[in-house]
Amino acid sequence: MAEEVKAHITGTVWKIEVEVGDEVEEDDEVVILESMKMEMPVEAPCDGVIKEIHVEEGDAVDEDEVLMIIEES
Repeated sequence: MAEEVKAHITGTVWKIEVEVGDEVEEDDEVVILESMKMEMPVEAPCDGVIKEIHVEEGDAVDEDEVLMIIEES
């Protein structure tokens, strides 16, 4: 089953901490968003493997936009 990782704020993708194929555990930091000069980490909602990354560093994102897909393990 796949789980979407969504932006919890409107901002800019400052840093992507993972690559497709990486294994992550629930609550691992996968993306850092920047909003109003504050860094806001986005965490994995489940254990699994990164299947898709839908953004690149520097992209502007809206709240609830899908950033990546994790295939649950």
